[in-house]
Amino acid sequence: MGFLHWVEGGWPALQNFGWLVVLIGVMILIHEFGHFLMARFFDVRVETFSFGFGPRLLGFRRGDTDYRVSALFFLGGYVKMAGEQPGDENADDPRSFMAKPRWQRLAIAFAGPAMNIVLAVSLMTGLFMVRFQRPPQPAKEGMIGQVIAGSAAAKAGIHEGDQIVRIDDKANPTWDDIFMKEIASANHPLAVVIERSGKLIYTTVTPELEKHNGIGVAGWAEQTQIEIANVAQGMPAEKAGLKTGDIVVSLNGQPIRSGFKLREIIRRSEGRPVDVEVLREGRQIRVSIAPVLAKDPTDGQSYWMVGVGPRPLTITTSLALPEAFRESIRQNLKGGTLIFQFLAGIVERKLSPKSIDGPIRIAQLSGEAAREGPAAFIGLMCVVSLNLAIFNLLPIPVLDGGMIFLLLVEMFIRRDLSLQVKETVLKLGFVFLMMIVVFVLYNDLSKMAG
Repeated sequence: MGFLHWVEGGWPALQNFGWLVVLIGVMILIHEFGHFLMARFFDVRVETFSFGFGPRLLGFRRGDTDYRVSALFFLGGYVKMAGEQPGDENADDPRSFMAKPRWQRLAIAFAGPAMNIVLAVSLMTGLFMVRFQRPPQPAKEGMIGQVIAGSAAAKAGIHEGDQIVRIDDKANPTWDDIFMKEIASANHPLAVVIERSGKLIYTTVTPELEKHNGIGVAGWAEQTQIEIANVAQGMPAEKAGLKTGDIVVSLNGQPIRSGFKLREIIRRSEGRPVDVEVLREGRQIRVSIAPVLAKDPTDGQSYWMVGVGPRPLTITTSLALPEAFRESIRQNLKGGTLIFQFLAGIVERKLSPKSIDGPIRIAQLSGEAAREGPAAFIGLMCVVSLNLAIFNLLPIPVLDGGMIFLLLVEMFIRRDLSLQVKETVLKLGFVFLMMIVVFVLYNDLSKMAG
């Protein structure tokens, strides 16, 4: 029985690992292909194009280059150019990396992250041409659909139905603006102006640190229509006839304008039947559902549930190529801005480093997205590709951004840094990078244990 239990529990983990290899494999191949193409364009001799690290498993040689798959294929990959590292014996080769002008070396270093950005924009453009999801245009931005009792928002005197007209330095914020301010301000007060019945009310909200994910939580939610994203097999909602795509109108006569409120009413039911009203293809349907006590996989705790996954209502359509490309650029610019705000929040200690996801968590997300469907997996690939590009551009030695930074320093001082300085910087960068790897792995494991 113990072995069978391990197999049943281990199979999704193996699936997750497999999808992580696919996800990271595409990212790395595209990234390294960018370096490779630019190196070849400037006639730099490429000695190795490797998918993975460690001992060579298989491959072939064409021209000067050994194209190989290495043993640790799930850790990434690399392109090795002649004379690339300080002190290489091929540094005097006219086709070596170090023999090329600094601007060409800078272009080669930047080409990898640039290809990841191109991949993110291209994939998202293609996705939007097939399936573009957007929320209905709200009548008013910043409307609050739920305030959790005892939360930071509740303590600040904010009510359901209030409109946030300013948060910190942002006037007329969208819920994307509000969400980013919220998660990046754990234990830091935010000046908030709300409008209630035509009157402006000034207050301060101090998001609380959500220890599991390391982000700030204010305890409010956007006012929106809620639809059922999924219905769990064998649970009361399925037996009552609820279906994916149903729009939840009310529970026990209370209007539902947020997923938080839906879960809150059900969890507080203590197993008593809940009167549910949904809208399906223009028809109103009313059913009574008795919740059951079940374990929530996200935190391992048991709650009263009916077996539905709520999500904000979205409109699904498709876009023409020009419009899809513009929307992809907009979304990627927005995503890049959020990443930098996220990093700034960690540096300013408004966000906990625990909010960083590592390879184990990305593997879980990869498996979940793959099981949800191609659109979800491609969407995750876009996010990871953009994150990889930005991470690689950080001025950390060993990464592309570190090389770009050193080249910019040399271009500014108009001379090469000494070999000793470069070697020291690379060693420190490698140690720092290994510390990051160890931290994110520990972070992932502690989240799973907690």
